[in-house]
Amino acid sequence: MDFESSLPTNNLPLNNMVRRFLKRGFDIVGSSVLLIILAPAMFLIYILIRKDDPQVIFSHQRVGERGQLFGCLKFRTMVVNAQEVLAELLENDEAARKEWEKDFKLKFDPRITKIGAFLRKTSLDELPQLFNVLKGEMSLVGPRPVINEEMKRYGSNAGYYLSVRPGMTGLWQVSGRNDVSYSERVNLDIEYVTKWSFWGDVKILAMTVGVVLNKEGSY
Repeated sequence: MDFESSLPTNNLPLNNMVRRFLKRGFDIVGSSVLLIILAPAMFLIYILIRKDDPQVIFSHQRVGERGQLFGCLKFRTMVVNAQEVLAELLENDEAARKEWEKDFKLKFDPRITKIGAFLRKTSLDELPQLFNVLKGEMSLVGPRPVINEEMKRYGSNAGYYLSVRPGMTGLWQVSGRNDVSYSERVNLDIEYVTKWSFWGDVKILAMTVGVVLNKEGSY
């Protein structure tokens, strides 16, 4: 991917170094505090998953800022042979194949374990991403982290996604999550990047709490 040629040429809020420093400082402080507060819950989830699967944390390659690939961390919510299960499903179920090709998501996913379904409904599976934030691979707020195959969905707007760190939450998260079409998701990412503000991030984080508690659009 040619990152430089896909960069938006207009002046974006986060092109300003002071604003980027402010956002990064907020990420470091916020993720550190949340890791301390949520440590007991994360340890309990670790124990529950460890009973059935020795690999508790799952790292999936995603596209980050400036096109850098990184391992996006999650608590394991799928069976060990998830890729084989998905391949078999897509080969034999036309409806599932069309759903997957549309959004890279399945509403009724046979790969998800019982504890995994609960973790996804409550978004607790994403808590390990706080380490990604602390490392500087992600931000607390930003575009949803995508896989390489999804970048083509952004087309000429890919530069907007690539100009910032992907986030644990964002406009997509508080606007319907999986109930939002992919084209709408791309538009939300562009809106976030072009209209970024510090208080906008704070507002999105506050709204995320309500969305997670209501389990809106989560699967």
